[in-house]
Amino acid sequence: MTHHMRELYNSANGDHWYLVRDDESEEVFVTHRPNAALGGQSTEIELGTFLSQNGHGPQHQALLRLIGSLVKGPSHA
Repeated sequence: MTHHMRELYNSANGDHWYLVRDDESEEVFVTHRPNAALGGQSTEIELGTFLSQNGHGPQHQALLRLIGSLVKGPSHA
């Protein structure tokens, strides 16, 4: 299984969040890798679930900025 990953955010405490696409299923999700002190066990989170879980953190804002950058350009009314 091949994944393409793009880092969304890394916190001062060492947590990392990635936007991930699985090439086989074409599924897109967020992977959270907590810092080593918290066990470092990665969690895959469905996009809707990720954004609905306290969606105002810096990791959520980073994903929303990335999504917004995909639609930048001339406006088509």
